[in-house]
Amino acid sequence: MSSMTDKAKGVANEAAGNVKQGFGKAIGNKQMEVEGTIQEHKGEAQQAMGKAKDTVKKLVDDA
Repeated sequence: MSSMTDKAKGVANEAAGNVKQGFGKAIGNKQMEVEGTIQEHKGEAQQAMGKAKDTVKKLVDDA
């Protein structure tokens, strides 16, 4: 996966996780809240992976 794909999927997962958390909290569904938190963290990790790929590519290109 490219860095842009990782970052885009990360943003989408983070947003969806936040929505899921809020909805779970609103309806009193703790499992949905937890799933939202997990999805949010997955999105953060995907974004970090995309940024890391950008950094490595820059280092390789500069070498």
